[in-house]
Amino acid sequence: MGFFSLKAVCGICGNEAGLNRYKVARSDAWICPACLKKAGGMMKVNVTKLTIEEIKELIDGNEQQQAQRADKLEKNPLQLAEGMYNYCKQNGYGSGWNEKWGVKHFQVIEKSLMDKEEVLMTFIGLHNYESPTKHDNYFAYAITNKRIIMAQKNMIAGENLQTVYLDNINDITFKSGVLFGVMTIDTIKETFNVGLNKESAQKINAKVHEVLDQLRNANSQSSQPVQAGISVADEIKKFKELLDAGTISPEEFEAKKKQLLGL
Repeated sequence: MGFFSLKAVCGICGNEAGLNRYKVARSDAWICPACLKKAGGMMKVNVTKLTIEEIKELIDGNEQQQAQRADKLEKNPLQLAEGMYNYCKQNGYGSGWNEKWGVKHFQVIEKSLMDKEEVLMTFIGLHNYESPTKHDNYFAYAITNKRIIMAQKNMIAGENLQTVYLDNINDITFKSGVLFGVMTIDTIKETFNVGLNKESAQKINAKVHEVLDQLRNANSQSSQPVQAGISVADEIKKFKELLDAGTISPEEFEAKKKQLLGL
């Protein structure tokens, strides 16, 4: 069938392929632009080397990944770039990007997340802020249960990523200005100034401190079981002495030990 034939159909979906179709030479078939996009686009799919069956497998794999991502976005949105960006927009935690570029910046954070690292809040600000005309442009910021992550996707290529572990933070202070509020993150090694637009600065500062306070309280409480473990050991030792003295029976000792250990 000739290239200009209007009856050419897509070997994937079976619909008319249109004049913008692509030739899948190894299968002597055509693929329409819509199906090629589903497979990953011209940058990822080499139609001269793949067969129709192989392209179908790519589409099936992509659709499964999209379904899994949609499910994760619904259940735990702050672990995905789209959810991080939407969180900022919905709560008014910064501005400066359209959605396409906002998600790209937060994708840098998503890719950097470690195992069992949980994002607790995100915001948008001007990185290394000195004045309204002197800064490193907008960055995506995330506070996790482990660190503060600062990231930016470059317009042409590459990305910027900086992180500060929570244990290395000396203090976080805030100063309100005429056009911007400035949040200063003072760490053991360096200091970061983040410019926040006037409308969101106070809200972002308050939320950052709220999240960090919650983490400190949680870490404080998590240290209590160690002390509790010592008390349990002391209690078991005390009842063992009563057992050795014949004050209680072995059955009573075992029952009390299980109770103390929560068995």
